[in-house]
Amino acid sequence: MSSNPSSIPNVTLNNGAVIPQLGFGVWQVPDEEAVPAVRAAIEAGYRSIDTAAIYENEAGTGQAIAEAGVPREELFVTTKLWNSGTRDWSGRQGRDAVRAEFDTSMDLLGLEYLDLYLIHWPRPMHGSFLNVWQGVEELLAGGRVKSIGVSNFGVEQLEVLLKESSVVPVLNQVELHPYFPQQELRAFHADHGIATEAWSPLGQGKSLLSEPALQQLAAKHGRTVAQVVLRWHLQSGVIAIPKSVTPSRIKENLDVAGFELDAEDMAVVASVATGVRIGPDPQEFDWN
Repeated sequence: MSSNPSSIPNVTLNNGAVIPQLGFGVWQVPDEEAVPAVRAAIEAGYRSIDTAAIYENEAGTGQAIAEAGVPREELFVTTKLWNSGTRDWSGRQGRDAVRAEFDTSMDLLGLEYLDLYLIHWPRPMHGSFLNVWQGVEELLAGGRVKSIGVSNFGVEQLEVLLKESSVVPVLNQVELHPYFPQQELRAFHADHGIATEAWSPLGQGKSLLSEPALQQLAAKHGRTVAQVVLRWHLQSGVIAIPKSVTPSRIKENLDVAGFELDAEDMAVVASVATGVRIGPDPQEFDWN
């Protein structure tokens, strides 16, 4: 049984574009597995699909979108610019490299246009993210991408973009889950009209889903811990993109519209925060 896409709230971005608040991520899903996984997600009711060049599954993701039988305008598709060394060239050369990598992603996805393009990591130690952003702005002006944003940017990098560029990112996709709730960054986003999107919203399914306090909440509501955590994201105003390749879990993660966490429940979820990341620190991350 598929969920009704209309049961998932939407978030209106600062440029007027609308993104479902619950989407489907394909990180660590091999290309050949992306085809059935993304197809199952769309059949279940997901209308937002998130991939990236470094995931090496844009072709499978695009194939699933083509085969899904859902009108393109009903889907919100995101991909991300990887940390290729070419993007660190200054000026025109670097911006042309951004365009080339975007074109490669679009060819693999097989799409005429993209809903959202993100810079995957800021790599502040290179001092190139502003020039990269200006290259992404040029893509927006060209019309093949409808919205542009960033991923893993901190307040310091966002302040540079806000001061030096003409386009405010529509969102910042960052590690965010009850262990690492990113309250300071979320407050900055709210002050500047930038939406917050969570990668690893379930804490990569590790110890978070075994937290006794969260298990008690799940029992109270007759739901899974994952559903409770995703409900917390939605009620916190955060866009979430859980990942799964298991059809039953893909459906389960989308089925979060039929219950509410009260203030006491929200406080219980907040109580498990440790302030510790699961993934790398974006200020130090420099893979390419």
